[in-house]
Amino acid sequence: MPLMRPEDYPPQEPVSAFAQSYTEELIRRVDVNSGENVFYGDDPYQSVALFEPARPNGTILGFMHGGGWTNGYKEMMGYMAPAFTSRGVLFASIGYRLAPRHPWPACFEDAAAAVAWLARNAAAYGGNAKRLFVGGRSAGAHLASLLGVRKDWQAALGLAPDVLRGCISVSGVYVFGEGSGLSKRPQFLGPPQENNELAASPLHQIQGIPTPFFMSWGEKDFPHLIKQAASMAEALRKAGGSVETMVLPGCDHLGTSQPTGDATGPWVGKVHSMLERN
Repeated sequence: MPLMRPEDYPPQEPVSAFAQSYTEELIRRVDVNSGENVFYGDDPYQSVALFEPARPNGTILGFMHGGGWTNGYKEMMGYMAPAFTSRGVLFASIGYRLAPRHPWPACFEDAAAAVAWLARNAAAYGGNAKRLFVGGRSAGAHLASLLGVRKDWQAALGLAPDVLRGCISVSGVYVFGEGSGLSKRPQFLGPPQENNELAASPLHQIQGIPTPFFMSWGEKDFPHLIKQAASMAEALRKAGGSVETMVLPGCDHLGTSQPTGDATGPWVGKVHSMLERN
């Protein structure tokens, strides 16, 4: 099934003209004939865009888009695919249900369900379930990080506790609530009285030894996210995890998209090194 278009989805929350143009530009860069759309649930957002390598090496990278948990499409991340499929990696851009229609924990449940689908089905596309990595940018990095630190979601989906070989996080959000530095409470957390901040914070959900992490953020990223990333890296190391970090020179928050699609750039090179050694 071919990739979906924005008009194939239910409406999303309104965004600024700048954010809209950013989304459109990322989608414009994707060859719609290069990927295949599959569903892991009944909702249109519960879908994955698969980009197959010509010569698969078995490694799978499931990556999630940003958009503040209220916006975005999995097709946005297809621009990254050539940098990975060219080296044998099955690149899977994961979609998930969005707030406010689907508040927490819908997005996390979807991320976990998509990983389960990949573990069970990726072999048909050249993937090896024992070589499964997850990643994301911004809100997607938040979800990927939760998958990487929590040990309580795998069993219910019939997965081994170590199903993930590593987590690649770009400009992620790791803490909500007091001290997070966020200017407002994200919509996806639901009503304030539900107090979901702790449950949704990767920094506070590290259970046992986390999967290896490669964390990056922009040199000109949001100051509170830079601070959060440093705290998260420290917490992962204290828990016995392997952590590599990288500052993306000259990049602001949206600008961190550029290095992740540059096949010859240092970020992609470091990610491939991580995939190979884990």
